[in-house]
Amino acid sequence: QVQLVESGGGLVQAGGSLRLSCAASGRTFSSFAMGWFRQAPGNEREFVAAVSKSGAQTTHARSVSGRFTISRDNAENTVYLQMNSLKPEDTAVYYCAAAKVPYVVNVVNAYNYWGQGTQVTVSS
Repeated sequence: QVQLVESGGGLVQAGGSLRLSCAASGRTFSSFAMGWFRQAPGNEREFVAAVSKSGAQTTHARSVSGRFTISRDNAENTVYLQMNSLKPEDTAVYYCAAAKVPYVVNVVNAYNYWGQGTQVTVSS
């Protein structure tokens, strides 16, 4: 069992930056691949970024590649999403998720545990 709590969301102007954090409970954090997803009103939940359990592998959605960076600190049981050059279309609720696999995965259904989400709003 893993509990995930996101933080770091907020309101930012276009071109600004935010850093999201996701703190995980439990002693098995390092056995999970981790991912970030987002969901805007009226849209399906979409993949943003993922990191393997060791942190050696990452993958990012094309829409955020070069602007967002996922990372993790297994000693702190935390995964991060650094978001730079934010655009109004990045506005969404951002969710952290954990998958019982060692590798990166970008499919919603592959993830076993989800946080409650944190709102990110980018104004133009």
